[in-house]
Parts: sequence; structure tokens; C-alpha cells
Amino acid sequence: MIKGSILIIDDEEKILSLLSRIIGLEGYTVSEAHTAKDGLKKLEKEDIQVVITDVKLPDATGIELTGKIKSLYPHIELIVLTAYGTIADGVKAIKNGAFDYITKGNDNDKIIPLLARAMDKALLQKRVQQLEKKISKKYSFDSIIGESTQIRNAVEMAKKVAGTDATVLITGETGTGKEVFAQAIHYTGKRHNRNFVAVNCSAFSKDILESELFGHRAGAYTGATKDTKGLFEEADGGTIFLDEIGEMSIELQSKLLRVLETNEFIKVGDSKTTKVDVRVIAATNRDLQKETDREHFRSDLFYRLAVFQVALPALRERTKDIKPLAEHFLQLFAGKVNKPVPKMTKEFVEKLISYPWKGNIRELKNIMERTVILSDKMELTVDELPFEIKSSNGDGLKSSAYSLTEVEKQHIKKVLEHTKGNKTEAARLMGIGLTTLYRKLEEYKLS
Repeated sequence: MIKGSILIIDDEEKILSLLSRIIGLEGYTVSEAHTAKDGLKKLEKEDIQVVITDVKLPDATGIELTGKIKSLYPHIELIVLTAYGTIADGVKAIKNGAFDYITKGNDNDKIIPLLARAMDKALLQKRVQQLEKKISKKYSFDSIIGESTQIRNAVEMAKKVAGTDATVLITGETGTGKEVFAQAIHYTGKRHNRNFVAVNCSAFSKDILESELFGHRAGAYTGATKDTKGLFEEADGGTIFLDEIGEMSIELQSKLLRVLETNEFIKVGDSKTTKVDVRVIAATNRDLQKETDREHFRSDLFYRLAVFQVALPALRERTKDIKPLAEHFLQLFAGKVNKPVPKMTKEFVEKLISYPWKGNIRELKNIMERTVILSDKMELTVDELPFEIKSSNGDGLKSSAYSLTEVEKQHIKKVLEHTKGNKTEAARLMGIGLTTLYRKLEEYKLS
């Protein structure tokens, strides 16, 4: 099994050949270079995890080369070799990013275990780098689906503020994707490698939310047996996302305002302040301007939060995006349940587009998940949709769907589903004759 790739840079042919043979026998893939220039060319073309370089090279010093490689390829680990080791050179090599610095000849027995440790670190860094890229891609603005003018405008607004530390207020109805935007702002900003902490302010009572946000000292209240960090401390250096900020109590709003203005707060049961460096992104489905007029929300906090506002459109306002969103969810959920991705008929899509989607993207996502689970067809028709969508006339109202005929048709379908197609049992349960049932099946084209 190949353990990893090593590049050895040394202008002494005998040393280069010996090291290559020893390291190759340990299961590593080995590349060779005689100069710093050749070594850098190899790194451009090959996937190298560890570099072993001599201090004295024809066109550079190994110590200078270490700094250059680390600046270009931070995940690569370097071991510097020298015939005449000095403390000053060793210190400089480590400062330039070398994993270690050893003397040729005297330390031959150390090279393999040292190389193994360097490789472990390099591979771990590479995995972390890959994971960070994956996370950044997953939560980037590119992951936001839609080409409508409304959603593109919202994305452009969010992109402009992402690279700053400005407080952001995201507004929009429930289910419009406020947390998705908050994550995109965080992961494309300069705090992307620090924590993103989300909390729903409507999920806690005032006292519990205060403790969740700011932490508490042992003995602050019954059951507080130890000091506990709050979410602001967990997010230190990163971003905290305060969802449904409009549900926060007036008393707690004043404490939040202090954090925004001074970057400090007092834990529950404490007497001293705790300092943090946190970016705040808040979201609400309420009109906070109206809430301030009614004195349900502090005006000073509103203006502090609304340094930069991003308004998300409701799904019914961006009908152009419904089909691509539905296709995305079909692929997502079909993959999860290991089913082929079904196609949507024109009528199926038209029904989705005409439906008002009061729950917005979240509601559409739930409907598509349900459809994938329940249907085994390769083509989705209107029949696969829930009754409320099939019967909608586009205004959130039902058209002829609540006529006795439609209700009877849907009832017969449900009873037949319950009896697994047993018509005799279905007729018995409905209290009608079998002949009547067959006539209804023919009339409603259910047979």
C-alpha cells in the first residue's frame, strides 16, 4: 500500500539515491530533484505531501526554499537536512515552517520515524483542507438555487456584505432560506474558518435564552452546577446567527445591544464582563420597523442590527425558480433513498408553480421528499401531489376540488389504498354495493 508521496531535493547524487531507496522500501512514492527550481516544478505537477531538502542547493538554500514552499503549499511538510547543523539554521528553518531539521549521517536512524510523523501531519492537513473546501462549496452563494431577478438581487446584496464585519439583518417569510443566506455570508467571509453558531430565539424562554446566549456561573440558578459557556463565547472569532430575533424579549434586547456596541457582556450570575469578537447576523419574518413603532422591539437595537439588510423574496414571487428547486430536491431525496430520479410532467410542474407556497422553500422541500418516498414511478403526475396542491387554483383557495364529486373520488382512492386494492373490502367499508363501486371507478377513471 502506497503511504504517500515524497520529494527529495539534493544535489549530491549518492545521498539522493540512497535516501530514495531507503524511503521507497518503506512504501512511499519518491520523486527526485537536484535544484530548488526543479523541485518547485515537480510540486506544480505532482501531488506531494512531504519534501526533504538539503540546506545547500546550487540555486538556493533549503531554509529559503522551505519558506517559499510553505507559502505556496501550506499543507506540505518539510524536513531540512544539513551536513553541518547549527542552532541558528535550525531555528530559522522551523520559523520558516519546517517540520524538523536534522543532520545528515548522524541522524539516519531518525529519518523514517520522522518522515512517518511528517506524513501523518501532512495527510491530516490535506483532509482538513478538503473538508473546508467541501463545506465552503456546500454553503457558498453558488449553492443558492434560482435565476429569478428577485433571488439574484438578494444574492448580490449578500455578496457585497460578506467580506466585511458589518452586522446583517436578513428579512423574509418563514421558509425563504434565511439561514442558508447567513451561512453563505459567513463561509465566504474572512471568518469562514471559525465557528458559525445558529440559535432560534423563539425556541427558548427569556431566562433560558439569556443563559444559552451568554452562559452562566455555577450557582446562578437551581441546577447550574458548573460554569457554562454561552453561544457568544462559542462563536468567538466567528459568526453567531440569531434567527427569529423579533421574538426576543425587550429585557434581553438591551443585553444584546450592549454586546453589539462594546463586544462584551456579563454572564448570568457573574459580576465581571466577558469580551468576545463576534459577527452578528440576525433574521426575522416580522416587520421590525412596525414592531419598534408598537414598542415591541427596541428602536436602537433595530438600527444597530439593520446596518445592512438583505430581503429574501417569497417563493410565490419567484415562480421561475420553482422548477429548478423541485428538480434539486428530487435528486437530493432520490439519492438518499437509493431510487432513480423521476421526471416531472408538465402538469405536475404547472401545479407546483400555481400553488401559493405559504411555507416557501421549506414547504416545497417537504413535498418533494414526500413525493419521492411515496412514488415508485419514473414520471411524476399530478396524482402524486397532495390533495391541497392538486385542488389549489393558485390563490391558496380550492376550485372545484371541494365539490362532492371530487371529495367522493378522493375518498374512494384512499379506501382502496387502505385495502391494498381489495375492491370487495373497500365496498364493505364504504357501505356501498360492489357494482356501485365498479361504476364509480369507471366514472372517475380510477380502475
